[in-house]
Amino acid sequence: MADSKREIERKYEATAETRLPDLSRVAGVSAVAHRGVSELDAVYYDTEDLRLAADSLTLRRRTGGSDAGWHLKFPVASGIRDELREPLSDTLPRSFAGLLRSRVRDRGLVPVVRLVSARDVHHLLDAEGALLAEVSVDQVRAERLTGGDGTAVWTEIEAELADDGDPAFLDAVERRLRKAGVRPSASPSKLARALAETAPKRKKRPDGKPRRPTAGDHVLAYIRHQTEAIVALDPAVRRDLPDSVHQMRVATRRLRSALRTYRKILDRGVTDPVGDELKWLAAELGIDRDQEVLDARLRARLAELPRTLVLGPVRGRLRIWSVARRNGSRRRTVAVLDGKRYLALLESLDTLLADPPLLPGASRAPGRALPRAVLKEYGRLAARVGHALELPPGHDRDLAMHEARKAAKRARYAAEAARPALGKPAKRFAKRMKAVQSLLGDHQDSVVTREALRTLAVQAHAAGESAFTWGLLHGREEATAADRERELPQVWERASRAELRAALGD
Repeated sequence: MADSKREIERKYEATAETRLPDLSRVAGVSAVAHRGVSELDAVYYDTEDLRLAADSLTLRRRTGGSDAGWHLKFPVASGIRDELREPLSDTLPRSFAGLLRSRVRDRGLVPVVRLVSARDVHHLLDAEGALLAEVSVDQVRAERLTGGDGTAVWTEIEAELADDGDPAFLDAVERRLRKAGVRPSASPSKLARALAETAPKRKKRPDGKPRRPTAGDHVLAYIRHQTEAIVALDPAVRRDLPDSVHQMRVATRRLRSALRTYRKILDRGVTDPVGDELKWLAAELGIDRDQEVLDARLRARLAELPRTLVLGPVRGRLRIWSVARRNGSRRRTVAVLDGKRYLALLESLDTLLADPPLLPGASRAPGRALPRAVLKEYGRLAARVGHALELPPGHDRDLAMHEARKAAKRARYAAEAARPALGKPAKRFAKRMKAVQSLLGDHQDSVVTREALRTLAVQAHAAGESAFTWGLLHGREEATAADRERELPQVWERASRAELRAALGD
């Protein structure tokens, strides 16, 4: 696995004549150590159509300085990036190739820009000599290698926070720089500036008369957003970042839901096969995620019990059971992301967005077409909730409530997709649908947890252990499910008020 660090830095405009002000006057700085000038030579790689740059990703091979090697940077927030490093080599490191696969796919990476910099480095130190930040004055020369042959030259100041430093310290540095007349750079990175300043000059075309957004425009914008989320979360899943699998699965489900809900806008003959593949991907992502949620629930329930009610090696058995079920799940997830089927799905989504299969309903005004689709999903939910409430407690009601939960999720996602066009009514509607979904979700989690507890109790009994604690937890989950069933009519009454639907255009 590549080395990783959180990079927090700020860039400022400068000229060849710019000199740093006295930074020892910055609060907290006891000394400024001049580390001299180093020569840096970096070649930046991207696809020919600059897919990495479009998502603010940076891939470079750099020589010179203290961190020569391959660097891959992912944006986190303004001025904050996660930088991954691999040793210097002639070819792209395998770990980086995997992290870039969702964007690059089968396209090749080519050198696009070369940056040669003379970096004059200064370290800001505290009273104990510890590094607070590195401030450098960079003389940069950029040369376009692909897509043109332009060059550019500029000078900039860069202030990078030391590892585990307080970001507020950079505010103090900036105040000192501003007082000396230095202003923040308009470009977020050297690469972005190099690409902009070395790009071939193109004639501007006169802008056409703007048209009003249609229902199809809004749906496609939502589909594009969820597709971009899947692509962006791919490397996070590979890096095993917290909640990344869950978020990628949610984006996959939202996307599939939109394709199913807005069938009057997009031709289902084209979108149904894509939806089937999204269903497959969500199921694959769910293998590890579902077990993770179940583990967390079981541990939380166990922690609520007094020690006197925990009989036998309960925690040890839970740990062994969990490890056995999750063994290899992460490797399987990465294998799915490396597979041809997943890449084919991403390509099909690109094709759908590039040439959308729009139906006549797509040209309608959003205020007419979108509410109809949302209310149709509401109607499906209302029928399923009504059916569940008619059934007596037991297996059939559990299944009916699970089906209602899936319908609540689709109604919520439909409203979320329509929110940019419909505004606050869609937001309020989605909030009510989420409340229904959450209640039904907790009920379903209780059903699944009870099945797991029964399995654990059987295993404990077969091993000669006490099954008392497992049975006790099972009883508590039954009580939780009963509570959710009693609460459902009230939650549904709030979610099904006529004024909510009327606001949407019912």
